[in-house]
Amino acid sequence: MVYKFVVLSDEDDSFVREFEFLDSHTLMDFHNLLQEELEFDKSQMASFYLATDNWEKEEEFTLFDMGTGSSTMEDAVLEEVIYRKNQKLLYVFDFFNERALFIEYTGESKEEDGREYPACVNSKGIPPKQVVFGSKTRKNFNTLLIDDEEEAEELEVDDLFLEGEEAEDLDEFEKDDVFGDEEVPGDDEEE
Repeated sequence: MVYKFVVLSDEDDSFVREFEFLDSHTLMDFHNLLQEELEFDKSQMASFYLATDNWEKEEEFTLFDMGTGSSTMEDAVLEEVIYRKNQKLLYVFDFFNERALFIEYTGESKEEDGREYPACVNSKGIPPKQVVFGSKTRKNFNTLLIDDEEEAEELEVDDLFLEGEEAEDLDEFEKDDVFGDEEVPGDDEEE
């Protein structure tokens, strides 16, 4: 039996992928095909989750045994995981930014002669980037440091780190004080 799935992203409405798998394939097969089709870096962590109709996470399927009681993708055979019409799955591919692909089981059909499975049978749109660096974190950090533009112009770099103390009030660092009377490495230059 062939299981059909549609994969969507909430980041871009034009992104759609449709896949067909044999019922004997595993979630690891699904993961590998997604990685290949979307040109993702295979060294990154990812997990599948069974999801409710409202896309809330339920059971997790990890790349390898994490010792947390979750199942692995390799052990999750599709005919055992897909148990109802319109079954939903989440494919979390960026844990730090909580980004996922939304997968829905759309039905089944008979195996076609000459077709290799698994297969991507429809591909539209550009896939989301696998990892997004510094998007929210950097904005929040900058907002905490400087509330408005006028204040930003008045502040100098030293003001941000000295917390109101004047540079002249800080103790001078003297390398001789740190090393005492001992010779400081690098002070003796051969001539």
